[in-house]
Amino acid sequence: MQKLEDVVILMKNINYIIGSNNIETSALEPFSDCVCDFLAELSSDLMKSTVIRQYPDLSAIAFWARTANIKKMKENYIQNNRIGRGLCFHIAPSNIPINAIFSYIFSLLAGNANIVRLSSKDFPQVNIISNLIKEILVKYPDIEARTAFIKYERDDEISAYFSQCSDCRMIWGGDKTISIFKKYETKPRCVDITFPDRYSVCIINANAILNTTDDKLIRLAENFYNDTYLMDQNACSSPQLIYWLNDNKEARTKFWNFVMTYANQKYILQDAIAVDKYTKMCEDSILYDNLGEITIDTNLLYRAEIKKLNENIANLRGKGGYFYEYSLKETREFYNIVDEKYQTITYYGIDPEIIKEDIKRYHLKGIDRIVPIGQAMNIDIVWDGHNLINELSREISIQ
Repeated sequence: MQKLEDVVILMKNINYIIGSNNIETSALEPFSDCVCDFLAELSSDLMKSTVIRQYPDLSAIAFWARTANIKKMKENYIQNNRIGRGLCFHIAPSNIPINAIFSYIFSLLAGNANIVRLSSKDFPQVNIISNLIKEILVKYPDIEARTAFIKYERDDEISAYFSQCSDCRMIWGGDKTISIFKKYETKPRCVDITFPDRYSVCIINANAILNTTDDKLIRLAENFYNDTYLMDQNACSSPQLIYWLNDNKEARTKFWNFVMTYANQKYILQDAIAVDKYTKMCEDSILYDNLGEITIDTNLLYRAEIKKLNENIANLRGKGGYFYEYSLKETREFYNIVDEKYQTITYYGIDPEIIKEDIKRYHLKGIDRIVPIGQAMNIDIVWDGHNLINELSREISIQ
């Protein structure tokens, strides 16, 4: 039995939401039966709960962790010669709170014990699922012994201690957080999977909008809403800039009218977000000389026209329904400014295979995901260019 040593001087500053400092750190095989059974029960209990109707991100976890999906992933990814690395330390983001749970699940599937540092902010959906996990874990002692959810205020001594004990780390939260945690000493074989600041865009073929029925446009508007408004555009995978192919004023007007109608039914614009959005618009007007007309359709929707693409475009980031638009003459224009910061392209009315081939043809260092509008938030085992099961486990070579 491998367990973390009790470090009394640190423990008084740590709030253990689940588990304790006495955590089992030995590895399991990926997709072990007990883990799959645990996730099946978690999914089932979430789906039965009425509270998930209030929190779409909980519903997303319930759907993702369902038995059929886990079984499919196991068939696609399992290799008999792999085993987990040991103990994984997770540093969760504060902008997308539920990512902490996905991070835990990915590492659990890879065969690791887990210490998950939750954001110090209080998120009801994280509290709900943490309490549920705690209840279910009693039935799965092997997983319970390998699980700890913790909270602590920023503390270099605590973070350094857990980093030194870990065999792998999942570091969310952007460039600044990664830089801080990279300074801590780790084991020589510790594997870090980092999720830095990324930038995402959407490409829409205007001709496809004009040829789409109203019923389908309603669904498209809902999907676009889920990619953007649902998380106040805080997610790295939420598109900030809309590129229009075969640009057409009628198509733009039609698309945004459907988006605005749907947002008006669903979105509650918080006062703080409204102020931040207006302030950002004013700052953009002063700082960026490549911005053209800024259209305020309603307080729910700001649209800033970009006159010319340059290397600073990825600094343009809206929130609460503030988007940037550019009329794309050809896709090569966009590819010329793509760097490693670009993560996701959502699309409508174009062939994703063409984009994939272009990424290879132009030797682009960025763009890890190409998904239809509506799937920007669909996190999976392959994320940010990482195959998380493979990277969070190790391969045993036999010759």
